[in-house]
Amino acid sequence: MIVGLEDVIEQLLVVLLCRGHGILEGVPGLAKTLLVSTMASLLGLTFRRIQFTPDLMPSDITGTEILEDDRATGKRVFKFMRGPVFGNIILADEINRTPPKTQSALLEAMQERQITVGGESYKLPDPFFVLATQNPIEQEGTYTLPEAQLDRFMLKIEVDYPSRPNEIEIVKRATTNYEFKPETIISGEEILHLQQLVRKVPVADHVYEFAVDLARYTRPVGNTPNAYIKEMVNWGAGPRASICLILASKARAILHGRYHTTTEDLAAMALPALRHRIVPTFNAEASGKDENAIVLQALEDLKKAARRAA
Repeated sequence: MIVGLEDVIEQLLVVLLCRGHGILEGVPGLAKTLLVSTMASLLGLTFRRIQFTPDLMPSDITGTEILEDDRATGKRVFKFMRGPVFGNIILADEINRTPPKTQSALLEAMQERQITVGGESYKLPDPFFVLATQNPIEQEGTYTLPEAQLDRFMLKIEVDYPSRPNEIEIVKRATTNYEFKPETIISGEEILHLQQLVRKVPVADHVYEFAVDLARYTRPVGNTPNAYIKEMVNWGAGPRASICLILASKARAILHGRYHTTTEDLAAMALPALRHRIVPTFNAEASGKDENAIVLQALEDLKKAARRAA
């Protein structure tokens, strides 16, 4: 179903195994929606797609109460009609096309795995995770996600153009009678077991320290001696970034057939775990330095410091 995108698929699996949420960013036509729907069919989970538009209301996502007649008593009662958020995998397609009021409808669902309507709380299915997509090139008529909401996403996954051989294969499949029907290979119960297994992966103290040091290195606060970060970063990554770095590294270690986490796993997860938690300054934008460049520079500086200490 999907040609290439090995890194993207690995990062999606990391999000799943860590009981997190992810946001995919890429130009149109890179199979972001197909990737998520295919994963849902392989995992045997309930898939719900929500197409975000400027006129979408919060109740269109969470559900709403309707007034109906109770045939037993003859009275009118309110009945809650569940919205599309009641699923295992929620695809929030083009989430930046809807106003913040509607974007925030997902906040409680993502953090608490429940929603509250009319003073009543409703539990969401388990497992539950949100995969949002956004288009980085069409900014007219879009609403940037608030930093507080971006921080709720465990990883920000960038989907790039395919390589030339992969694009040739994509065109061949799309222009012929090629068909493939995915089959379920794992159940929801097994996924819940794997999510518990990830948290049992051992991590050495120096890996914990490296994760915390990397997140703290991006913060232009206090008496940090790093002039580069002070010039390039308005706001750095918070403690949630350190947690996500360690969890993502644990999941990656398992996916690569290892039973312990290394700094190599942490370095591989640094970009998707940190890029959306850093707010660059005007100086950074003027000099062509984006979030990715800042994270890579911080990673390289810490590696050099570690080599000098050794």
